Amino acid sequence: MTMTKINIPILDLKAQYQSIATEVEAAVIQVLRSTHYVLGPNLKAFEEESAKFLNSKYAIGCANGSDALYLALLALDVKPGDEVITTPFTYVATAEAITQIGARPVFADIDLETYNICPNALESKITNKTKAIIVVHLYGQACKMNEIMAIAQKHNLKVVEDTAQAFGTKYQDKYAGTIGDIGTYSFYPTKNFSCAGDGGMLTTNNDYLAERLTRIRAHGSSKRYYHDELGVNSRLDEIQAVILRVKLRHINAWNHRRAIIANRYTQTLNQSNHKDFVLHPPKVIGQSNHIYHQYTMRIESEKPSETRDMIKAKLAEQGINTEIYYPLALHMQKLYLDMGHKPEDFPSAYTAAQSVLCLPVYPELKSEHVDYICEALTKL
Repeated sequence: MTMTKINIPILDLKAQYQSIATEVEAAVIQVLRSTHYVLGPNLKAFEEESAKFLNSKYAIGCANGSDALYLALLALDVKPGDEVITTPFTYVATAEAITQIGARPVFADIDLETYNICPNALESKITNKTKAIIVVHLYGQACKMNEIMAIAQKHNLKVVEDTAQAFGTKYQDKYAGTIGDIGTYSFYPTKNFSCAGDGGMLTTNNDYLAERLTRIRAHGSSKRYYHDELGVNSRLDEIQAVILRVKLRHINAWNHRRAIIANRYTQTLNQSNHKDFVLHPPKVIGQSNHIYHQYTMRIESEKPSETRDMIKAKLAEQGINTEIYYPLALHMQKLYLDMGHKPEDFPSAYTAAQSVLCLPVYPELKSEHVDYICEALTKL
C-alpha cells in the first residue's frame, strides 16, 4: 500500500472555509439577491460590530490595508516634505503609503525581543520635520505602546497603528489599533482575520477623523454628487463585509487556537535545547494576549541565513511548509536604496531578515499535525 505523503501548508484557507461554508454561502447569496453591493447595510453593520468588538468609537471600512494606511496619513494631513517614522522590518505597504503621499519614510530599528519598532530608536529619529509615527504590531505581537505614546505626546506627533497582523491583540485593557490616533487593518486572505479578497478598515476615537475618513474613502463626498475635498475610491464592498461579519463571530476562538499551537511549539523548542534556535518572543510587558498571526523562531549561527535555509529544507522534506517573513528589510529593498542606507544602519532589522523562520500556526491545523511538527523540530 502506498502511503500518502504528508503535506502541512503554512496556511490552509480551504480548511477554514469548510468550517464556515454554510454560514458564508447563505450570507453571500443574501447580498447577491439584494443587488446592493457597495456602501450598503452589511458594511454599516460590520463597522458597528467591529467598533463594538474592539471598543473603538468608530470603524470605517475601506478597500484594502494599503489604502487604510494611505487614508490615515491623508486624514492626519501628512504632506510632501514631512517625515514619518516607521520600522524597516515589515511588509512594504507600511512605508509605501508614506512614499505615495509624498512624505519621507524614516526608519528606526527594531527590538529583537519583539521584532517591533524600538521606542528608543524611534525617539532618536525625530526631527522638526517629523509629523507622524507608524508602528506595526508584527506577527500579532503588540508594540510597546505606553512608551511610544509617551514619546508621541512629548513631541506632538500623530500615531498610526498598522494592525494588519494583530486583529484581536490586546495591550493592557485596550485592543491594538485603538490606542493611537488611527488604527489600520488589512483583511487580505492570509491575515488572521480575513475576507475573500482585498479588504481593509480604519479605527479611531476621534469624531473629526472618523468623519473625514468616511468622506475621503468615497471621493471626498459626504453627500451623493457633492464633493468637499479630494478623496479616493476605497470602499469595502458588501460581499466582503458580510463574509467578515460571519468570521467576526469566530475570531476569538480562532485566535485562542493559535495561542494553543504556539505554546506547544514553545514548549517543544524549550525542551529541544537546539543551540541555533531563538524562540518566538514572549508577550511584551503590558500585553494581555498575543494572537500569533505568525509563530516566528530565529536562527542564530555564524551563517544564519544558510542555517535557516538548511532547516527550512529539512522540514520541507518531511512535508512541513515554512515561510520567511521577511527576507529583506525595507532599507535594503531596491525601492529604497536611493536613501543610501547600509545593512548595518539597522542591525536588528538586518539580523531578523537573515534569520527568522515562521511555522504553520493557523487555527485549523490538526492536533496530530502539531504533534508531527513538534517531533520534527526535536530531531533537527
